[in-house]
Amino acid sequence: MLSDPNSPSKKAVPMSPRVKCLLVDDLEENLLALSALLHREDVQILRARSGSEALELLLAHDVALAFLDVQMPEMDGFELAELMRGMERTRNVPIIFVTAGASDQHRVFKGYDAGAVDFLYKPLEPHVLRNKAEVFFQLHRQKQQLSEQLDELTETLRLNEMFTAVLGHDLRNPLSAIITGADLLQRRTEDEAVRKAAGRMLASGKRMGRMIEDVLDLARARLAGGIPLKREETDFGQLLHRIVQEHQAAWPERRIEVSQQGNSVGNWDPDRLAQVASNLIGNALQHGAPTEPIHIRLDGTRDDAITFSVENVGVIPDDMQQSLFDPFRSGQRQRGRKEGLGLGLYIVQQIAQAHQGEVTVESGTTRYTVFRVVLPRRGQDVVKL
Repeated sequence: MLSDPNSPSKKAVPMSPRVKCLLVDDLEENLLALSALLHREDVQILRARSGSEALELLLAHDVALAFLDVQMPEMDGFELAELMRGMERTRNVPIIFVTAGASDQHRVFKGYDAGAVDFLYKPLEPHVLRNKAEVFFQLHRQKQQLSEQLDELTETLRLNEMFTAVLGHDLRNPLSAIITGADLLQRRTEDEAVRKAAGRMLASGKRMGRMIEDVLDLARARLAGGIPLKREETDFGQLLHRIVQEHQAAWPERRIEVSQQGNSVGNWDPDRLAQVASNLIGNALQHGAPTEPIHIRLDGTRDDAITFSVENVGVIPDDMQQSLFDPFRSGQRQRGRKEGLGLGLYIVQQIAQAHQGEVTVESGTTRYTVFRVVLPRRGQDVVKL
């Protein structure tokens, strides 16, 4: 009867990744003896008769462990270890010193100062030697596996973000048709129920459009190295007045107070600046105390920069402040149905940084939360590498 080649008893057991071990000793017989003790199918033994020969091997191979003889002519084990610790490639290679000399506390301390992880005396106990080496071989394999997993995750994240960008871009055209149709239906029909339904469709479509733009901005920040800017001479005061009017119309029951002083003109991207103002004001209206006013201040008294701040009554918990500007932080708190994707503050930060500015938050010292944006009036666009 033929056996199933896919049965567990017939499956090949995958071999552990092969690691490399460096042995350095000026005597050939010592190298042969150590090689015999450490010989395994999953371990490649590299042998060197001198410090200079060892350095050549270290430049060509990724070594999991190095056994260095202390007493060697020209370059002893301590000198070789110091050179290894001085090179970026070999700085973290574990070193075990091997010596035939008598136990000397001063020599042991010198070995550890040179970066050794252990100090062994001849004659070597085979069982102890193999067990010590196996610990470092396993650590090296785990390091390799983690590095491979990180590369795979990084590539997966890049592909996911690229897919998100393409999808977000392609969704805009059909969404635009839906919004246009809802607007036309709302204006042309005389049926009140249809008008209300069209109004809800229009509002939902616009909100979905804002979410798509947020996702596209996230993709631009991640894939393109930063949010692109189109700078021009911009009056932040005029732009802010328009944004406040839009929010006041959407929140007629809330009070928004604006104060402005100094010159509000600078070389900025007006559309991106409108996003900053809109996101921060909307955030304050949504999370601030509903019976208290929102205070907006625009300070243009400095010649080199302008400061924009939004203040509302309410305190952000300490455990949330550390991740406040992280994208998709919505999992940290209960979000209502009308909230977005949790990208607003992240995008504000990215836009401020693209303008060579910064955004900060103060919350907890008083009953107020204040978001403050400082923008240089002039500057080169920031591109992340």
